[in-house]
Amino acid sequence: MDMLTHTQHFLIIAWWLAFGVSVLLYIALDGADLGAGIFSLFVRDHDERGAIMTAMAGTWDANETWLIVAGGIMFGTFPFVYGSAFSYLMVPMALVLWGIMSRAVALEFRHLASPFWQRFSDGVFGIASLTVTFFGGVCVGAILQGFALDNPAQGVPHYAGGAFNFITPFSIWTGIASCIAMTFSGVLFVRARFEKTEPLRQIAARWTAVVFWLAIIAVVITWIWSAANFDWARDKWFGPHFWIWGIFALLALICIEMVRRDTLKDKDFAAILWFNGAALILGFGMLITMFPWLVPGTWTIWNGATPQVSLITFTLTMGGFVPVMLMYNWYQIWVFRGRISKLVGYGH
Repeated sequence: MDMLTHTQHFLIIAWWLAFGVSVLLYIALDGADLGAGIFSLFVRDHDERGAIMTAMAGTWDANETWLIVAGGIMFGTFPFVYGSAFSYLMVPMALVLWGIMSRAVALEFRHLASPFWQRFSDGVFGIASLTVTFFGGVCVGAILQGFALDNPAQGVPHYAGGAFNFITPFSIWTGIASCIAMTFSGVLFVRARFEKTEPLRQIAARWTAVVFWLAIIAVVITWIWSAANFDWARDKWFGPHFWIWGIFALLALICIEMVRRDTLKDKDFAAILWFNGAALILGFGMLITMFPWLVPGTWTIWNGATPQVSLITFTLTMGGFVPVMLMYNWYQIWVFRGRISKLVGYGH
């Protein structure tokens, strides 16, 4: 860190923020698609399952682009973290990749298949959505716990551990909590995208009342577990600047209360915006809590960053990409904001 210039410090922090924003936007945007996919596993009507796919057909690929942006930032700006973290998370990330590819194939080819293979595609879509959500959550929990590195006399440290070291009670829990949170996002998405008279929307509305409280319980358990397990989190949350984290918590609670009110009033689009607001506030609060760690106890943003020339080159190449993606994402959401019915089931 002492060898870094002020310019490098600025660029590293800027790309750390860009990475965090990309991850949070992926969770907020594609989380609704993943949650709707999980919800589809419990939908029996063939056309309704197809209609869920139709509801996201215009936006799912752009939503997933944020994951590619995050991976590109990690590879280009923090390559040492990229190499060791992907070695640590090789198994769950391979399953996440399988799930992402399987969802894409199911979405793109369902309308070309026979009725039997359409039902098969529906099952693959739901199971793949669950796989991505669960193992993505496992990866988050595993990263929060950190991992061991070797200590070479020369060169860059590498991951020192087994292929299954990521499996702990905490990482399994974060996988479960992720499924609960994304399912809630998914049923809010179904409510917002389907006509209010549609039976599927009414089923999603009933789910909302239950999953809402499960999501709150999941957040509370995760917060308590994190405070008990991680010194870096506990020291900030209960330290001299505890009021900062209190503001984050208060803002999140306001958003959560607005979700509850708007779902009761059938203001579906507003409810999903408030939910995403709460998720982004909580996620950004955790991001700030981790600073300057990228992987707590393992890599900081300073010792994980690439050398100066590569960092500046990457910044000049990619600096305009994030705002362009934001505008494109918003345009897609606006274009495909209308409500649909099961008559537009994917495959008709």
